[in-house]
Amino acid sequence: MDYEVSVVSVEARPTAVVAETTTWSDFPARWGQLSGEVWDCLRAGGVHRGCPNVMLYLDDVPHVEVGVLLTQPCPLTGRVVASALPAGRVATTVHQGSFGDVGAAHEAVVDWCMAQGLRLDRTRWEVYGPHHDDPAQQQTQVFWRLAPSE
Repeated sequence: MDYEVSVVSVEARPTAVVAETTTWSDFPARWGQLSGEVWDCLRAGGVHRGCPNVMLYLDDVPHVEVGVLLTQPCPLTGRVVASALPAGRVATTVHQGSFGDVGAAHEAVVDWCMAQGLRLDRTRWEVYGPHHDDPAQQQTQVFWRLAPSE
């Protein structure tokens, strides 16, 4: 898949998340449980849809935040806390297809930034949706925050 990468400025966006420190090998088994905690909390608060899923990777450890864009007020309970996707200049692209193949979009952003001489600060995130049962129709926005200019 060819990816069109661009640089844009984004505003912070409120999220409801469960934060965790994990490993890259354990994360594929953990993200579904973490997302489930967030959705259980939202459903208990009366929110059943309209909040796109997000994954925020704060570094390479990874310290992660798994949850949703919070598009409406909701009481947060348990390990679910308010957070935000970062503001700033980002390199971004859209992955069309199975969520399991989104790594190619990340590689495309990193490669494009290297070719453009842009430095990344390692903070990156994904916004999923809208939901489709057909993997070919699934869409994921991928964002990598650019390091401040020197």
